[in-house]
Amino acid sequence: MEVTFHKYQGTGNDFIILDNRNGRYNELHQSQISFMCNRKFGIGADGLMLFNQAAPADFHMVYYNADGRVGSMCGNGGRCMIQFAARLYPGKKSFHFEAPDGLHQGSIQEDGTVCIDMKPVSGVEYAEQYTVLNTGSPHYIQAVKDVAAADVFQTGRALQQSEAFRNQGINVNFVQRLGDHSISVRTYERGVEDETLSCGTGVTAAALTLPGLALGVHEIEVETPGGNLKVRFIKENDQNFSSIFLCGPATFVFSGQINLQTDNL
Repeated sequence: MEVTFHKYQGTGNDFIILDNRNGRYNELHQSQISFMCNRKFGIGADGLMLFNQAAPADFHMVYYNADGRVGSMCGNGGRCMIQFAARLYPGKKSFHFEAPDGLHQGSIQEDGTVCIDMKPVSGVEYAEQYTVLNTGSPHYIQAVKDVAAADVFQTGRALQQSEAFRNQGINVNFVQRLGDHSISVRTYERGVEDETLSCGTGVTAAALTLPGLALGVHEIEVETPGGNLKVRFIKENDQNFSSIFLCGPATFVFSGQINLQTDNL
């Protein structure tokens, strides 16, 4: 099978997008998706997404982790899909789309920034050394004094494989506070099983649970190894957050074709 693909990245979090409006790629195997995401033998990406028909929404985003397994919501992936949709439908800047966690909306701002709304968050687990919450994907938040010195791979992998999280997996975020409304985040992502340059649902989780924020509207600036993002939200109380938006760049990288052979199965 010859597959036409499109490569996008959002603050270094990179994705393969396949236009699947005709259903051509419905039968891709896990091993084929994993092969395409492989950085040594395939195209290379943190994940793969299918752009599906989804009336009355503009499209349906189906997300696969780099290991080829079906994934949960991906914030940066959603922003890249908005950019891809705008390429398919010139002149249109705002879209509604279905994702693993339900219906979302996204838009391209005047300066090119891509914003998507995230689902309201509740049920945050606070502990002395960490915070756990779900922003469309499950996240473990650990505050550190120097994020650059954090052993993201070893510590993240150990937490991912611990008894508490082994069955479902969890993304592990290391967060350094830079100011009252600014943080730096590094993330170990499940499904990639390594550090990624950025994680949209991860920076959202880190921003929401930044200690000491008063109730009300906030905008948090977030540095990641791959670039800068902003998270806007309303803090209703320590357990409930609404009107959440994730904003940042999303960029087309290149398009091409790859032949999937039977030995990719």
